Amino acid sequence: MPAKSSEPLEDEVTTEGPALDRRARPLRDLRISVTDRCNFRCSYCMPRSEFGPGFEFLPPAEILSFEEIARVSRAFVRLGVRKLRLTGGEPLLRRHLPRLVEQLPQGGGIDVALTTNGSLLERHAHALAQAGLARVTVSLDSIDDATFQRMNDADVSVRSVLAGIDAARSAGLPVKVNAVIRRGVNDQGMLDLVRHFKGTGITLRLIEFMDVGNTNRWNPTEVVSAREMLATIGAEFPLESLAPRYPGEVAKRHRFADGSGELGIIASVTQPFCGDCSRARLSAQGVLYTCLFAARGTDLRAALRGGISDAGLHEQIANVWAERRDAYSEQRGQPLVTLGKPRKIEMSYIGG
Repeated sequence: MPAKSSEPLEDEVTTEGPALDRRARPLRDLRISVTDRCNFRCSYCMPRSEFGPGFEFLPPAEILSFEEIARVSRAFVRLGVRKLRLTGGEPLLRRHLPRLVEQLPQGGGIDVALTTNGSLLERHAHALAQAGLARVTVSLDSIDDATFQRMNDADVSVRSVLAGIDAARSAGLPVKVNAVIRRGVNDQGMLDLVRHFKGTGITLRLIEFMDVGNTNRWNPTEVVSAREMLATIGAEFPLESLAPRYPGEVAKRHRFADGSGELGIIASVTQPFCGDCSRARLSAQGVLYTCLFAARGTDLRAALRGGISDAGLHEQIANVWAERRDAYSEQRGQPLVTLGKPRKIEMSYIGG
């Protein structure tokens, strides 16, 4: 594999601490979508009714190259980003992904992570670890095979995902598991997920079903709240609350009272955390979004391919962040004027 680029920015750019938005929220995390394609058709993200055989995905020429992604990442790091997370779609569908990991900024407190559905992880885990990947998050919504296959709608078994998790851990990669809990779909198996991962050294994080994008037919009655999750789990496994490890941590941390590990709850719907949100998102097409629920973004690909300098790229991103005031989850449910309102970006374009 090619050596990781260590070339400095072409123009000297100085900053004083992380970039801050209109609510004084620092820029700390960049989620990078490397593809809009996925081999799953989960109903809460890419339902087959919308993303069927005739759906037109982005042609390769419209997707950022590894070199372009690395260049944007370096600009974000100069603005205070400390975590770069590769997402999709399913990022492991992007060929030669370890080459991208090698080109991203590493060391000096920079954390390069990956979120994946895990189905292809077994064959790629070792190469990703060798390239410098720091950690992996695997999405697994049920430990019951029938339920899981109904949800992924792709005939992928739990066994294949668990094999990917094992491969990642064998390669020295810490693993977390995310599960979206949806009432009437997989909520009855939530305790089975907890039992499976409790005591293994893997932190399970349960996520409230969110209204991301436009195609998942979100209904608030299908949301299992964090309070309900904790009550159900705590009745069998007593839990103790833990303090956040850093400002802006999305998951509320809990420790099993018997010392057998941790559990996380991500409660974007019932306990919004917009006030601490430090995340920006880059789509595979090179559009910068400042919120998971955004409808509009800023086209960085046009600037990259138009010859923008590194100093100019740094300034453009800094200006976008400085004007950011997003707080969708805090405003959810408030009366809003919807006539002519643009559609939210789909989660499959910018990751979760």
